[in-house]
Amino acid sequence: MSMKKYEGRIASLEDTPFGYTLSMIGGKWRLVILYWLAEQKTTRFNELRRRIGRITEKTLSSQLKELERDGLVVRTEYPQVPPKVEYGLSEKGRSLYPLMEAMCAWGEEHQGERR
Repeated sequence: MSMKKYEGRIASLEDTPFGYTLSMIGGKWRLVILYWLAEQKTTRFNELRRRIGRITEKTLSSQLKELERDGLVVRTEYPQVPPKVEYGLSEKGRSLYPLMEAMCAWGEEHQGERR
């Protein structure tokens, strides 16, 4: 880990690359949404909500807007009746895939250790 090279030059964790990464994936739902979007090329809102499970429409909508603002998610709206909107990962969002794979590998290795 390269955090040592930032010691003495930063005011807080948020000023580090690690802090920036946490701001992109932190929170209760962000990684869950990113995970499901990584599993599919594109996903409609209701399908994503069904896959996630216990998330309210308001929370999912808010989180998707934030992820889009942060450049991790792309929202595509099709001009038709009824309106059709799909969500997918941007290039920046897809670049988090190795991190998610590493987290899955860590979980596979340590999941059985729960007491």
